[in-house]
Amino acid sequence: MTPSPAHPAAQPPAWLGLLPVRVGGWLLALVLLALVVITPLTLGQQLLLSVTCFVAALVVGRARGRFASLVMMVLSVTVSSRYLYWRLTETLVLPGVLDLTLGAGLLVAEVYAFVVLVLGYVQTAWPLQRRPVPLPADPAHWPTVDLFIPTYNEPLDVVRSSVLAAQTIDWPRDKLRIYVLDDGRREEFRVFCEAAGVEHLTRTDNRHAKAGNINAALKHTHGEFIAIFDCDHIPTRSFLQIAMGWFGRDPKLGMVQLPHYFFSADPFERNLGTFGTVPNEGELFYGLIQDGNDLWNAAFFCGSCAVLRRTICEAVGGIAVETVTEDAHTALKMHRAGYNTAYLALPQAAGLATESLSGHVGQRIRWARGMAQIFRTDNPLLGRGLSWAQRLCYLNAMLHFLYGLPRLIYLTAPLAYLLLGASVIHASAAMIFAFALPHILHANLTNSRIQGRFRYLLWNEVYEAVLAWYIFRPTLVALLNPKLGSFNVTAKGGLIAERYFDAQIAKPYLVLLLLNVVGLGFGVWRLGWVPAHDTLTVWLNMAWTVYNVLILGACVAAANEAQQRHETHRVRLQVAATLYTPDGVSMRCETNDFSRQGLGLRLPQPVAAKTDDRVSVALFAGAQEHRFDAVVRHHQDGRMGVRLDAMTLAQERAFVQCTTARADLWAARWGNHPRASVWSVLAHISRISVIGLRDMSFHYLRQAGLRIGPDPRPSVRQAAK
Repeated sequence: MTPSPAHPAAQPPAWLGLLPVRVGGWLLALVLLALVVITPLTLGQQLLLSVTCFVAALVVGRARGRFASLVMMVLSVTVSSRYLYWRLTETLVLPGVLDLTLGAGLLVAEVYAFVVLVLGYVQTAWPLQRRPVPLPADPAHWPTVDLFIPTYNEPLDVVRSSVLAAQTIDWPRDKLRIYVLDDGRREEFRVFCEAAGVEHLTRTDNRHAKAGNINAALKHTHGEFIAIFDCDHIPTRSFLQIAMGWFGRDPKLGMVQLPHYFFSADPFERNLGTFGTVPNEGELFYGLIQDGNDLWNAAFFCGSCAVLRRTICEAVGGIAVETVTEDAHTALKMHRAGYNTAYLALPQAAGLATESLSGHVGQRIRWARGMAQIFRTDNPLLGRGLSWAQRLCYLNAMLHFLYGLPRLIYLTAPLAYLLLGASVIHASAAMIFAFALPHILHANLTNSRIQGRFRYLLWNEVYEAVLAWYIFRPTLVALLNPKLGSFNVTAKGGLIAERYFDAQIAKPYLVLLLLNVVGLGFGVWRLGWVPAHDTLTVWLNMAWTVYNVLILGACVAAANEAQQRHETHRVRLQVAATLYTPDGVSMRCETNDFSRQGLGLRLPQPVAAKTDDRVSVALFAGAQEHRFDAVVRHHQDGRMGVRLDAMTLAQERAFVQCTTARADLWAARWGNHPRASVWSVLAHISRISVIGLRDMSFHYLRQAGLRIGPDPRPSVRQAAK
């Protein structure tokens, strides 16, 4: 049928009539921006402009709403663009080859930072904040799901909780099949899967690692959708009901991703004592960036806690195997083929973070190498199928992992002048102050507003400084030859029996720290003989060096591995429970925390029980009560800790259902960090840095055989807080 003029299909889109207005508005905005950026000003005029813009940003920052954030982004981009234009046009006339070489390196780092800043604003301009969509009222109309749990060398104790939690997911039993994809081909896993009532799949080789493992399983399964969980990620019972609704709305939706939440402390959080008080390294990505990507239909697949539509996954060739970052590459292939992805910022699973700093570094090296491989082999700026916004989102994700060299440059740039007398910026200290300081202040002020509770200021400097040296080398190699990348499995579930200083992983920070301390000494020496008009330059470089020492001290502190004595991690949980004592007394109480092996209880009144007495504790899944036999380990001041007896598989499944599989457990504690002022964050990092330097000194003095009293390190985490 040919549509009549009144038919909706015959009408042009509403926005088409506004297109000339929008294009004209953008052109006018770009012209005005260019005029502000390139107009030459005297030092006084530049200072006046900088103060005016910053005051405007402070005033706008007091307003609520997203429009105010957009205005702050515009101000930040304007000031930073003016700084970069000034750097490119007025500061590169350098006197010698050394000055020119070092100055060019700093400029490259600054251009990189500017591009990442602008792309970051594009990504986070308007987080979509997608909400779950209800499923059909009749479960008979719900689709079939195959749930994959890939594993290679992880211990069974890590995997079994994920398997048992998957069995408690609220989904029709005849429409959910659970598969353990065991690339380790272990007999104990086969026996466990048979006893638990789930499928155990193996293959004859380990080709293409995790991606190959999943692709092999796709050939032996038939569900309409594939839910994928890392073997240490424990799903809640509501996971599928939260994730699946959008697939019914959009037949071209290929993947729905949910956040990765970790109930154990990562090495930064454990070694620096910041677990639960400072947003960790991943919260910015899952709390803000993925939500921002979702606006542009550019949400990435992250390898776990996700559901994929089988037909679309198979249409793009299965899970990508060309790079070691198979998850993001798979999403890129979906987007190139015209399919959609979605992100729901609702944690519905939780897993184990890396146990040691070296393990954490190894994981990030794999991510960085994989992103560099994609950049080389399937560059998002090239080829068909992506919108301009998708290209920019992918580009920023890949550029992010190239921060190694720029971060190393920033950590050493002031040494060019202090140690070598080289001038890397051909300008007076006053002009640098007038142009650079507004650029830095606006970027930090704007990012503080945007990132808020998901990333505190300055902490990104610590994270990147720790990883910079290790990220720089593999990304460079992957850019030169992407085939050299290999896959490494991130170890989970280990113990750290004794605290120790990881001198091997800390070597790059120690070298950088030594160079900066020597640079400070040279700075003091230069103050005694430089001409008066260069004194401010010396002070400026020394201030920069002091800041670098502060950051490097925190890096050293992160290498002081804290003791991890417990085989299972304790998780805070306040829910109703009932305590049953051998004499027949029952008491309503509340849990305080739990692990796979025990419970902490808060008792409303004293009870006649002592250490090693046998008790039972009841937990509840809805209205259903589950009892667990236990032994009292301690009992004092209204608190009781009990160790659970060995449980049957049915009891383990019930315990998981009452604890880690609770629908509200992780969502209630995610993204709730209060905003922190830059001064409080700076003071916090300063304390950590001082403690890190002290502990490093203690380590090396002991290594030298000097007796210097008791080990001060047990107080590190308390002092850091």
